[in-house]
Amino acid sequence: MKISDVIDCLQDFAPLSLQENYDNAGLLTGKSSDECAGILTTLDVTEEVLQEAIQNNCNLVVAHHPIIFRGLKKLNGSNYVERTVISAIKNDIAIYAIHTNLDNVVNGVNKKIAEKLGLQDVQVLSPAKNILKKLVTFSPIQKAEDVRNALFVAGGKLGNYSECSFNIEGTGTFKAEQSANPYIGEIGKRHEENETRIEVIFPAHLQKKIVKSLKDAHPYEEVAYDIYALDNELRDTGSGLVGNLISPLSEEDLLSRIKTEFGLQVIRHSPLLGKKISKIALCGGAGSFLLSLAKSSGAGAFITSDVKYHEFFDADGEILLADIGHFESEQFTISLLADIFKEKFPNFAVQKTKIKTNPVHYYT
Repeated sequence: MKISDVIDCLQDFAPLSLQENYDNAGLLTGKSSDECAGILTTLDVTEEVLQEAIQNNCNLVVAHHPIIFRGLKKLNGSNYVERTVISAIKNDIAIYAIHTNLDNVVNGVNKKIAEKLGLQDVQVLSPAKNILKKLVTFSPIQKAEDVRNALFVAGGKLGNYSECSFNIEGTGTFKAEQSANPYIGEIGKRHEENETRIEVIFPAHLQKKIVKSLKDAHPYEEVAYDIYALDNELRDTGSGLVGNLISPLSEEDLLSRIKTEFGLQVIRHSPLLGKKISKIALCGGAGSFLLSLAKSSGAGAFITSDVKYHEFFDADGEILLADIGHFESEQFTISLLADIFKEKFPNFAVQKTKIKTNPVHYYT
């Protein structure tokens, strides 16, 4: 198995096109064409994690956080980022980061948090926009089913519904020039053909696959198609999640459950409101930008991390805002990545780091 096979698996689960524009997810060191000897999953890549990979014969480290986040102008080992990258290159270790794209898929980082809290009826808190496109093409009626099926295999899925399309029949015209090799009609004569207009909506990252499938399945020498960018929301993609508890909890009981499930020493939170909580909004990592949406969703609590002092005021007596720590909120991502690989490559060795990379410590 090559490293490119692992990358394809990750791309299928959380396409790079879903990362935020400030992010740097993807293959950061190494060559995708190399054979993959072993995979180590981690939240962060540090020098210690790389040594662990070397000792366990893992030449691919898959991390949530990119070790290269800002531009590197020098590689002289003056800081931990440079030293880690140098070590990876010297030891032929590939580093792949799957960051905000993994945050932005419904079964990603936030789903693990929701599972730990036992949430049901989970939905994306802030659905993504501008990542859907529509393909419109025209096929001879007798070949329309073949074209549709090819598009369905490549995409054509909306939420919990697959094989989605719209079809209408009409008349198309064309005239084949002397150098053409027409499927129907005669060279030099205008031809009229009863055709089916087929419309399919698909995620933008599938465009190349959709167009290739269309051209492979379509009988015409020159395939006519249009692609439109859409402003529609994609409900299973975006930031944060919101869901319901099986039974309402007091704020104290909820905080106690969070502390136990996430192994916390401390939780920073806004003032208690004396309310029962049945709906919870959450976002792994730094998610305070979603606070207003959490409040408007009707959630009684919003669980995230990296909340600044003045942002606690923004809870404004409407919601319990709980900061559980960045590492703590995303710690289960290590297992999430390992589970993805184990399902795709059941006979391949996948290891989870045993190193706790959290740079924040608590004096108790």
